Amino acid sequence: MKDKVKHVLGLSGGKDSSALALYMKETRPDIDVEYFFTDTGYELPETNEFIDQLEERLGYIHRLNGRSMNDIEGRGEKDFAKLLKDNGNYLPSQRDRWCTIQLKLVPFERWVDLFIKDGYKIKSYVGIRADEPQRTGYMTIDKPIESIMPFREDGIVKSDIENILQRNGLELPAYYKWRSRSGCSFCFYQKKIEWLKLQENHPELFEEAKKFEKGESNNVKGERFYWMGQGQPLEILESEEAKKRIRENHEKQVERFKRKKRRNALLDGIEDLDEFANLDEIYDEVEGGGACITCYK
Repeated sequence: MKDKVKHVLGLSGGKDSSALALYMKETRPDIDVEYFFTDTGYELPETNEFIDQLEERLGYIHRLNGRSMNDIEGRGEKDFAKLLKDNGNYLPSQRDRWCTIQLKLVPFERWVDLFIKDGYKIKSYVGIRADEPQRTGYMTIDKPIESIMPFREDGIVKSDIENILQRNGLELPAYYKWRSRSGCSFCFYQKKIEWLKLQENHPELFEEAKKFEKGESNNVKGERFYWMGQGQPLEILESEEAKKRIRENHEKQVERFKRKKRRNALLDGIEDLDEFANLDEIYDEVEGGGACITCYK
C-alpha cells in the first residue's frame, strides 16, 4: 500500500523560504504543496504585505495563528503578554527561545497533527541553501516529519535567491531596507541599529516592545533583563546621544566590511551594498545570527 504523504512548506516572510516556494512551483510542479505562514500576531506590516503578494502567485496560504492555541487557523486569543506571564515573566532570549516554541512550532505541530492522525507522513520543505552550513531544518521526536532541502539538492546559493524572486515579479520584502530578517517586531535577535530603525519606522511597535520589557522580567541572578541585554532598556534609544553613538558604530562596521571586501576583491558594486540584507556578515555573525530558521528564513 502506497504511503499517504502531505507536502508542506513554511513561509516566514523571509527571502529564502519565499524563493523556495516559487522555485518549487517552477521545478517540481507535480508536487502538491500546502503553504503555511505562522502569524504570531506581532509580525511587521511589511511581512504581512509580502505574504499577501506571495499568495497571489502561489495560491492559498494557511495562516496558523500562534495566538490561538485552541483553534488552528485564526480564532481565539493568547497573546504575548499572557505567554510572558506563563513563562515566569522571563523575556525570551537566546538561551530560552520559548517564543519560537509557543508562537511558531506549537501551531505548526497542531496543524500537521491533523494530517498525521489521518495517516499521513509529512514532507516539510526548508529553504536551506547549498552555500550554508549543514542544518537539519525542522525536527521533532516520534513524528513522521521529514525535512527536505531542494536548494541544497540543486546547488542554489544566496546570489540566486533574488533572481528567483525577480523573475516571479517580486522584490525583496520591504523590511530589508532597515532590518535583516523577518520575525516578530520585538525579536531579541535584533541588533541595536535595527531597534533604532524599528523606532523610526514603526514607533507604535517600538513602544509595544518597551511595555513588554517593563514587566517583571528578570534573569536567573535576579538582575533586570531587557531586549537589548542586561542594563540596556529600550528607553536608552530616547537619547539623541545614544542614537548618534549607535549610528556611528554601525557605520564603522559597514565601512570595515567594505574595506575587507575591497581588499579581497570579493564583491562587485560594493558601494551599492544592500547593508541590511548582509547585516549578519557585516557584524561577523553566522547567517540568521543564531535565530531559528522557522523565524527568519
